[in-house]
Amino acid sequence: MKRLLGFCLSMVLSVGILAACGSNSEESSGGEVKSDGSDKVVTLNIFNPKVETADELQELLKEFEAEHPNIKFTLETIGGGADGDAALKAKFASGQAPDIFPNGGFNQLELWKEHLVDLSDEPWVEHLLPIGAAPMTDEDGKLYGMPFNLEGYGFIYNKDLFEQAGVTEAPKTISELIDAAEKLEQNGITPFAAGYGEWWVVGQHLINVPFAQQDDPNAFIENLTNGTETFKGNSHFENFKQIIDAEIKFGNTNPLTTDYNTQVTLFATGQAAMLQQGNWTENMIYEINPDMNMAFLPIPLNDEEGADRLPVGVPNSWVINKNSEHIEEAKLFLNWMVSSEVGKRYITEEFAFIPAFDNIEPTGLGALGESILEYSLADKTIPWTWFMWLDGANQDFGAAIQEYAAEQIDYETMLERLQTAWDSRK
Repeated sequence: MKRLLGFCLSMVLSVGILAACGSNSEESSGGEVKSDGSDKVVTLNIFNPKVETADELQELLKEFEAEHPNIKFTLETIGGGADGDAALKAKFASGQAPDIFPNGGFNQLELWKEHLVDLSDEPWVEHLLPIGAAPMTDEDGKLYGMPFNLEGYGFIYNKDLFEQAGVTEAPKTISELIDAAEKLEQNGITPFAAGYGEWWVVGQHLINVPFAQQDDPNAFIENLTNGTETFKGNSHFENFKQIIDAEIKFGNTNPLTTDYNTQVTLFATGQAAMLQQGNWTENMIYEINPDMNMAFLPIPLNDEEGADRLPVGVPNSWVINKNSEHIEEAKLFLNWMVSSEVGKRYITEEFAFIPAFDNIEPTGLGALGESILEYSLADKTIPWTWFMWLDGANQDFGAAIQEYAAEQIDYETMLERLQTAWDSRK
């Protein structure tokens, strides 16, 4: 299953790259859909979860407004540690639902589908890569979202600091990773910038690794729910202890009070050699250190073959509120974003995104985007599984890992907490 998922990703990325190279540079700047033809100005409200590209997205909206003077935007960004899901639910409950907002797909699609516009017939769908369509396609084959991009995460590492410590080869296994951490520490370099103050860093991204390393992640998740699988006794979750222990032992001081911005800053300023984050941090890192020499390492759980795989997936998709008064204008904007030359340039060069469309060439990527492509084309990826988890389990997972990291509970108790969190949400 893992090899199949990795193969599919590498194939669709290859197809996307080849198709993009042969695409017509004279493409439509935004599709045939128009506003109502009057002089009336409408305002679209967008709820954005990505703080890393908030400024760039605001500039993109200004570009669209210049071409479409009858359409204006208000942009609200909540992310980087804030609970975006709770904020979005509060907006719907208060009658202030946005016109365009994010959705993670799979289970989250089912939770929100009653509020969403069917986008199956939009012009951009013909260019959508299969991996981008999967999260937002329901059992009837209807598509409800347009993916932001493809993303990957792992341990971002500072190549210069590794060289300074005499680590000449990128570690691929847990033993090699610990050996590298010891060498870094011996040379006065803090190995990890551990942001355990953020529940999602550990309760979503980090714990995804033992989920995704299962022989069949989908079957494992289903079996957790039907009671034929458990966290305790599963080899990948037993091995998960090693990576937590390594980050805490070789990490920065006070990891449990280290938030997202602090974590990224520690790495970007050279105060730590490794950062458990994704390519969404690329712009932030380069703003602090334009000369950062970096790439990705996997998050290995053991010394077995296949431990050196990078989690790659679709972080979120843009969806349209079914009760919006401006559905056609919202559709126009989404199509413009992935079909106009301006929109495509922002996606690749300003956002530094890996596009999920075959009509957008993945040029202008930084070091982290290029690193993800390398892992993908080498068939060394594992999936993002958290959108398939029972709703709310991720925050419970984060709390349990934080308790263990704080030495308030032992590892066996932590596994029991994971099981209780899952079972209570069946």
